[in-house]
Amino acid sequence: MFSIIPAKPFLEAKSRLAAVLSPEQRLVLSRYLLQRTISIARQVGEVVVISRDSQVRRLAKQAGAYALVETASDLNQALRQASAWVTAMGGTSALILPTDLPLLQPSTLQEIIELGQPNPSVVIAPCQRRDGTNGLLLHPLGLIDFAFGLNSFQKHQQAVQSIGLQPIIYNSPAIALDIDLPTDLADWQKGDGSFSDCLSIL
Repeated sequence: MFSIIPAKPFLEAKSRLAAVLSPEQRLVLSRYLLQRTISIARQVGEVVVISRDSQVRRLAKQAGAYALVETASDLNQALRQASAWVTAMGGTSALILPTDLPLLQPSTLQEIIELGQPNPSVVIAPCQRRDGTNGLLLHPLGLIDFAFGLNSFQKHQQAVQSIGLQPIIYNSPAIALDIDLPTDLADWQKGDGSFSDCLSIL
């Protein structure tokens, strides 16, 4: 199993937290969350990070992940590029993850992988607002096209249904929380002790 993690340049990440965090704090937060997500994903398989930022790729390699130079112009094209690389490496399925899942645990990913064992199958884990996609397992790769962006949770479901399958929806607080807004930071503080770990380096 490969996990694919697309990552923005550190200096561009978490712009919607500008009202509550300084640029330096947002950079540290982005690094912390990426390292944590890589570490957890490596416990269930291989990890590839795709980014146009050399600092991101350097951190990914140091954390034990493969690092791809992003040549695409948007997120979905970057995921197609990474998927083609995984296929070339012999991978037949992949789990797409964002960088910023502070409550994620290895058991969460293991459950998703087990749900996606039948071939073909698609497992979709929505964000807590149930508009975005915080986890997408494709078995096999290429079964549907990526539709990350506005209302991706609904778009991914529709894409699966359009090929005659029913998506498997995985609901869990451990993957539903991503850090986009100041309210997400507050939810993280309430929900998990790792928030204090991150605060110690902010």
